[in-house]
Amino acid sequence: MDDAEQSDGEPEPATALAVIAPATGTMVVPAIIADLGEAAALRFFDFFTANIRNPNTRAAYAVAVRGFFAWLEKHDVHAFGAVRTHHASAYVEVLGRRYKAQTVKQHLAAIRMLFDWLIVGQVVGQNPAAVRGPKHVVKKGKTPVLDGDDARKLLDSIDIGTTVGLRDRALIALLIYTYIRSPGSPPRCT
Repeated sequence: MDDAEQSDGEPEPATALAVIAPATGTMVVPAIIADLGEAAALRFFDFFTANIRNPNTRAAYAVAVRGFFAWLEKHDVHAFGAVRTHHASAYVEVLGRRYKAQTVKQHLAAIRMLFDWLIVGQVVGQNPAAVRGPKHVVKKGKTPVLDGDDARKLLDSIDIGTTVGLRDRALIALLIYTYIRSPGSPPRCT
């Protein structure tokens, strides 16, 4: 199969970036990277194979990088040397209109890491993605609060007929007590 074709025979855009297929081990390098030469293309490929071990992270970062290079092509940035920080900033703004801050931060992290990887490999001299992303602060946690009745049920459910049960009950009681005594936590257990 040619690099410019998908498995169903449809031509793939030049900037497409596929997640590495385990059977073939192939990946299409964006044209803007391929124009820099074979060393740059191999370094790009190594970013996804040698640098990112988790397949889920690899897939998410591939989507982010694919989106950025497609956006560059759409905005007539065809030379790698022409990519500047204002391009990355504009891309972050576009993403911010469509996605939540967490997603935008993940996309920006993927792009930053790719450019950092290319810098270390001496493919490029600077990171145009070194821009500030959106601020995301979690003010309210999603962990449910253990109320007094639940704490009592938990402690009563532990078998104290064994040494292990006594130890477990003592440790859990200590954890519950220190949670109650910690500053800023509500006195929920009785």
